[in-house]
Amino acid sequence: MNSLSKRLLIAAAGLFLTTILLGFAVVAGWTQAVDLRISTDLVLHVGHSDPAFIGFMQAASWIGGGTPRWIIVIVLCWLVWHWCGPRCAIALGAASLLANLASSLLKLGFGVTRPDVIPHLDHQTSFSYPSGHATSAAVVYLLLAWLVPPRWRRTAWSLAGAMILLNGVSRIMLGVHWASDVIGGTLLGAGFALFGAWWARRGRALRES
Repeated sequence: MNSLSKRLLIAAAGLFLTTILLGFAVVAGWTQAVDLRISTDLVLHVGHSDPAFIGFMQAASWIGGGTPRWIIVIVLCWLVWHWCGPRCAIALGAASLLANLASSLLKLGFGVTRPDVIPHLDHQTSFSYPSGHATSAAVVYLLLAWLVPPRWRRTAWSLAGAMILLNGVSRIMLGVHWASDVIGGTLLGAGFALFGAWWARRGRALRES
């Protein structure tokens, strides 16, 4: 295993550990004051009275979750297959599935309740930490940026940053997640993105050896 592969695995493990530690901090109440301040400032003071803005947030959240999310993953896997082969496509699909599963299990494990700053503007039935939308956005778009052809990489990284930010802000604005949920989900998704990048790179290394 070369040095880059080791760094990818170590970084992924570090992000997974940080996600878990942040979850314990959330359960202990250490993030409560900051979470409440951020939610209050965003939800009550930034565009919440504008129906068009809230509609945009709901649309962004809809795209990042449920059926639309998996349609996007399938399409991206097909594109990645053509760009760098089946192993890359499997890496993207598997990382997305595993990240979603890990998010669901962590939600059950930590049992953090949803915010109650405003009535929820999106239907939710699960616990809060970590955000599944933030997890998915991070794993899908960060790994995509790693796997695209070099000439498109700058655009892909810009897309990743925009989608992660938009998904995270929309979940807070709709009153269904705390900022700590979004941060935890982003860390978790980024960890799986690095793990997927390691697995895809390992396949290339094996072919070249």
